[in-house]
Amino acid sequence: MAADTLKSTTGASAPGGLRRLLLENGALTALIVLVIALSALSGDFLTTDNLLNIGVQAAVTAILAFGVTFVIVSAGIDLSVGSVAALSATVLAWSATNHGVPVFLALVLAVATGVAAGLVNGFLIAYGKLPPFIATLAMLSVARGLSLVISGGVPIPFPDSVSHLGDTLGDWLPVPVLVMVLMGVIAAVVLGRTYIGRSMYAIGGNEEAARLSGLRVKRQKLAIYALSGVFAAVAGVVLASRLSSAQPQAADGYELDAIAAVVIGGASLAGGTGKASGTLIGALILAVLRNGLNLLNVSAFWQQVVIGVVIALAVLLDTVRRKAGATPVAAGTGGGNKGRQAATYALAAVVTVAVVGATSLLHGGSASTTPKMGLSLSTLNNPFFVQIRTGAQAEAKKLGVDLTVTDAQNDASQQANQLQNFTTAGQGAIIVNPVDSDAASNSVKAADKARIPVIAVDRGVNKASVDALVASDNVAGGELAAKTLAEKLGGKGRIVVLQGQAGTSAARERAAGFARGLKAYPGIQVVAQQPADFDRTKGLDVMSNLLQAHPDVQGVIAANDEMALGAIKALGSKAGRSVQVVGFDGTPDGLKAVKDGTLYASVAQQPTQLGRIAVDNALRAVQGKKVEPTVKVPVKVVTKDNVAGFSG
Repeated sequence: MAADTLKSTTGASAPGGLRRLLLENGALTALIVLVIALSALSGDFLTTDNLLNIGVQAAVTAILAFGVTFVIVSAGIDLSVGSVAALSATVLAWSATNHGVPVFLALVLAVATGVAAGLVNGFLIAYGKLPPFIATLAMLSVARGLSLVISGGVPIPFPDSVSHLGDTLGDWLPVPVLVMVLMGVIAAVVLGRTYIGRSMYAIGGNEEAARLSGLRVKRQKLAIYALSGVFAAVAGVVLASRLSSAQPQAADGYELDAIAAVVIGGASLAGGTGKASGTLIGALILAVLRNGLNLLNVSAFWQQVVIGVVIALAVLLDTVRRKAGATPVAAGTGGGNKGRQAATYALAAVVTVAVVGATSLLHGGSASTTPKMGLSLSTLNNPFFVQIRTGAQAEAKKLGVDLTVTDAQNDASQQANQLQNFTTAGQGAIIVNPVDSDAASNSVKAADKARIPVIAVDRGVNKASVDALVASDNVAGGELAAKTLAEKLGGKGRIVVLQGQAGTSAARERAAGFARGLKAYPGIQVVAQQPADFDRTKGLDVMSNLLQAHPDVQGVIAANDEMALGAIKALGSKAGRSVQVVGFDGTPDGLKAVKDGTLYASVAQQPTQLGRIAVDNALRAVQGKKVEPTVKVPVKVVTKDNVAGFSG
């Protein structure tokens, strides 16, 4: 790894040596400071289970980032790794589960999928002369689309033999951590000990000089992006193993985390520098930040701000380091620096253990008697789930419960991390609103094993036992929405259906309810069905597009109020007059539109009540009292006639 180390031209004085040490090991210094600070702030941070959780949570990002390191060292960029990871996992599950392909061959197909995506990226960049940003951005869209096409937008169960990659060895050592270490070693060997590794540094340092020296730059780029695809495929398999299913929307946005990990780890986006150990430290910093901020009950919105600041500081450090005179050492030189680097890591470990041991005394007092609970919501970028949070927080305050709320941002793997954090932090109870009912099962099983009561809200958890499900029936609600619109139209007319985010259980269940309800009205013709991702802006765009092909539409059913409000905006003066719109959820904005007459009706689920009842049942479970396995909160059709007396 001598090619990765830095050699400073600054003086050798003691202050200069300390400054050089901090500059050359900025990421490691940041990681140590974070560990010490979080150990002081939270007594739940420095436990064996939590540290292993951090390793598991860093694994997928780190594996992706190792592949991205190759690309960034060669002065490229790869925005497609998250989508390629999802596509590779989907190919594996689709071939092995749906078509009976032997698991080993399915694994080969998954890796081949990653290689193929990487080769296409490399070809477009090397021979098509496309900028890496554009080529990989195109692949991001293509791979995600193919993942949805192959899966039909529905998660596919993962083969049991491969799902063991998400398990633990000896009931304590997580397999994802072992895979991460193995892939890190491979990345380090490729970078430091192989011809292709030296080529990456040469191309990143000066591509034209590399070409003139006889390096076949185009072929090397093909190999570099193919390697990135291989690592993306492995990351996808590990991620799907943790979730026990291949999610077509998995790893959405992970390419940004991977790039951030590489940059935080000391690589330069200008190319020519970077190392596997730095990338690993970068991934660990991101995982430690998210884990610690979860434990400290920091808002999910502020977490994004903090991580953005960390990335900016990492780039700033790289700039300072360059101005200070630190320069990359040529491949194959600087062997003495290896020993100094090893000594630095050893010294860092000793200092960290000593300081952390001292800070642990801060948490030696008596434990709090206040009941603690964790609530993981699928998203807070939707008024419906914000109302669930509001109801839960109000009830928690009333009952004297310490409630920690997290936002999974519609990412099943991020929610798995949050549930693991709740489990290792020893929460008295966990309330989960699953992103996906299948993907949450492993995390809920872990909580059950730790004897922590789990309450599911709004959506159930498949293949795992929960103490109670507090929900309204999405399918029944969908039927009610279809019936309401059909009766308003007199049993006949042309309508469009705006579906939710592909791959989510709520979208599937509500769509099934719409279809079931419309069967009773053969005079109703569905002229178009399109997903708008539960988003108002996308609802506006999709409805605007559909109106071009179907200007005579008479009704709209939307799987939530946000999409319905977007459709109303697209319809303009037609909304509530010549076109009737029915939404779902009963959000404040939706109810206001009902009052105004632009939204004919909303199938209200009373989300505030869902949150209140979930917290109440969680506390009963903690106290050992009996809870009903299913608590149904009735849905209600809210129209202009009854909206004045309705409260969610």
